[in-house]
Amino acid sequence: MLRVDVAKQLGEFSIEASFVSEGRVTGLFGASGAGKTSLIGMIAGLLRPDRGVISIDGEVLDDTSMRVHVPPHRRRIGYVFQDARLFPHLSVAQNLDYGRRMNRLAEDPAQRTRVTDLLDIGSLLDRRPGQLSGGERQRVALGRALLSKPRLLLLDEPLGSLDEGRKVEILPYLVRLRDEASIPMVYVSHDAAELRQLATQIVMLRHGRVTAFGGVKVLSV
Repeated sequence: MLRVDVAKQLGEFSIEASFVSEGRVTGLFGASGAGKTSLIGMIAGLLRPDRGVISIDGEVLDDTSMRVHVPPHRRRIGYVFQDARLFPHLSVAQNLDYGRRMNRLAEDPAQRTRVTDLLDIGSLLDRRPGQLSGGERQRVALGRALLSKPRLLLLDEPLGSLDEGRKVEILPYLVRLRDEASIPMVYVSHDAAELRQLATQIVMLRHGRVTAFGGVKVLSV
């Protein structure tokens, strides 16, 4: 369960958002500038709320009244950005291994095989990111996040930089990730069609405020 109840002032823009989600994929929906990326930045620990509480499964990550702020590297949250952010000088295999090593996790060959099979990236392991298509880079970024064994996965418009053909290519992998990986996700998008395919609960955000929360039917309101 993800609980978010926060306020944050960012220049002239402010966020005041509150929701509790038990969905497998929580879709964070809103137009550009609605505050989506800032909100998941607070969930990730990259931004500190001015006021409020963030918790996962009862564990408090932020509580401003108690002066609690768990730093990002201790939150066990995976983050996939729109531009993949792979290390260009490392192979795909080395990029995949980065999250595990940074979190000081033991090698788990079975988990690595499951993830590479799930995302169909086993044939890419010896390549460098510059040799991959945009869709392939995003699949590797997803794999790297999964192999860090997160308890929550944040995806910030992971299809936003892809053309329509690449989006169609990668969407089935995201659906498989939702259905086969037992990791809850927060999926940020301004594309209602994406969220109808992927999300199980929707948080609608406008001007930094939650305007609706519920099943995917709220996208039709």
